[in-house]
Amino acid sequence: MTRTTRSGRIAASIAIATAILVAAPVISIIALAMQPAPDVWQPLIEYVLPRSLLDTALLLGGVGALSLAIGTGTAWAISLHEFRGRQILLWLVPLPLAIPTYLAAYVYVDLFEPLGLVHRTLTVWLPLQDAVRVLPKMRSLPGAIIVIALVLYPYVYLSARTMFQFQSAEFAEAAKTLGAARWTIFWRISLPMARPALAVGVALVSLETLNDIGASEYLGVRTLTVSVFTTWLNRGSLAGAAQLSCFMLAIVAGLIAIERYGRRNVTTEFSAESPRLTQRTTLTGIKGGLAFAACLLPVCLGFLVPLLFLAHQSFKRGLFANFDMALWRDAFNSVAFASLATLTALLLGFATILAWRWRPSRLRFVAMNIAQLGYTLPGLVLALGLLAPLLAIDNALNALAASLGQSLPGLIVIGSGAAVVIAYVIRFLAVPTGFIKAGFERIPRDYDDSARAVGAGQATTMRLIHLPLLRPAMLGAVIVVFVDCLKELPATLLLRPLNVETLATSIYQYASRGSFEEGALAALLIVAASIGPVAWLTRFSDIPSGPA
Repeated sequence: MTRTTRSGRIAASIAIATAILVAAPVISIIALAMQPAPDVWQPLIEYVLPRSLLDTALLLGGVGALSLAIGTGTAWAISLHEFRGRQILLWLVPLPLAIPTYLAAYVYVDLFEPLGLVHRTLTVWLPLQDAVRVLPKMRSLPGAIIVIALVLYPYVYLSARTMFQFQSAEFAEAAKTLGAARWTIFWRISLPMARPALAVGVALVSLETLNDIGASEYLGVRTLTVSVFTTWLNRGSLAGAAQLSCFMLAIVAGLIAIERYGRRNVTTEFSAESPRLTQRTTLTGIKGGLAFAACLLPVCLGFLVPLLFLAHQSFKRGLFANFDMALWRDAFNSVAFASLATLTALLLGFATILAWRWRPSRLRFVAMNIAQLGYTLPGLVLALGLLAPLLAIDNALNALAASLGQSLPGLIVIGSGAAVVIAYVIRFLAVPTGFIKAGFERIPRDYDDSARAVGAGQATTMRLIHLPLLRPAMLGAVIVVFVDCLKELPATLLLRPLNVETLATSIYQYASRGSFEEGALAALLIVAASIGPVAWLTRFSDIPSGPA
């Protein structure tokens, strides 16, 4: 066997093993759901499911609609208009992505509860009881919709902005010659042409909303995710939780179908005959000021308010001066889990795409696509689906040790934190796979042919050509996966070993005890770690000289 053939088979084997790893929790959930759970379903149908389904549908619809409105409006204003302060907004508007949904929920409940900052401010003008009556009720479905949408709208913004700023000028110019006004062009031309990007953005927002458990539970919204959590832990029914998870997977499939439907029969290629892009319209005076204020408002509510609140609570309670040493331990656990998961996901993603690059085949194509499906699995469902396979591995290791006459190692995988790392890898593997795939598409295959012509093997070509050219894509993937791992709550909450906390679970514990403010410094560390990567991701998002 030549060295080239051996490298290709190793890459193909890793790609297939990766696909099996990603598919395992789904297969496990379906198997668990087939077990009978008759004692669970009657109370679920009578008391839980009707409200859970209704709340989930309303939450997904509300968050999707509000995120769509904010993301599309800000993307349209910034991409197609020039006004004072626009350059600052380019960096600021995506920053709410650095705020986890559960942190935003904790902050806004604290701000708007009786005797909170907003209530105390209102008492300057109103009697105490009257001030309570005018406070918005954040622990409600409308409150959850607003809070979650304020931190998730950048998914729509980033998708829509790419489409808006690269739209051809010929359509808008033709409409103008026919007398169409600016709003007519927006509704009849710009918005329909951006529909595929908007569908992708809303689908991502919906998947993140469905994955959320911290914000929904804290704000009193009984979503399906919360119902799976309570059915599993409070009712002690793994089969019932798995059956509910199948409902969630059906919803995920529906969301993906909607996203595909939104992109159907839509061509977004540039015109070869008229490649000019739409010129930005300059807004001055009041119009420019209103555009700046409208784009800045969601940034203030989704990023600056939570950030300033956490910093204020950290100083007020002396959390910097009296640094809790347990925070170092939680931060170390967070960084260790995130680092291991990031490195593993990067290697598996690289091998999966490399196998396809070296020798495209149907099997490798299927493996590559399965490897990217993990992001569609809500963290809670993923954790539930991983239990049986990981327990089987632990049992197999114990059986092997017993057959060799050795002492039983116990629950090595589940009890060591490896389960958390595996869950992170499966959930975020789509990121490095997507980044590296996009990076490979920019490397001409002529480079591979030239290297082969001078006698270089696949491994040599990978080391000397592919890896240097893929460095930016791989760096971007590392940053995104690492930050997502730091913020991930549901899978960490359920799969972490006993007496092991991360920054995310530590904040959740504080919030569960009604003392979220004491965890403000831990929350601030997560936000601080996320700001840089989010800013880095947006640095190339604008056309420096404007559309020509």
